[in-house]
Amino acid sequence: VQLQASGGGLVQAGGSQRLSCAASGSTFSNYAVGWFRQAPGKEREFVAAIDWSGGVTYYADSVKGRFTISRDNAKNTVYLQMHSLKPEDTAVYYCAAVLTYGVRIHYREYDYWGQGTLVTVSS
Repeated sequence: VQLQASGGGLVQAGGSQRLSCAASGSTFSNYAVGWFRQAPGKEREFVAAIDWSGGVTYYADSVKGRFTISRDNAKNTVYLQMHSLKPEDTAVYYCAAVLTYGVRIHYREYDYWGQGTLVTVSS
């Protein structure tokens, strides 16, 4: 499966942004999907994950209550809706997929990666 992340940009603190992860090349509904982010000089960190059906989601504590992950399998797309953005949310955001049931939270568990989209939150 090929993934393409989009929707990044510059947003003010307190604002909202929606990222999209479009998939092609395979039966996307068979894949669990995760969002990760990497800030300059920092390790890649888990943000959110969703199972193949959309019925199970999991969030990092740092984004819980502010971010929502969802998917539309008919459109082969996973979304990350971000609200109440903070400067510390500034990072390159990556989507990733793995053929599995349930959710996965460690980046090494994912097999397919998109190219990343930069989100910059200004204070």
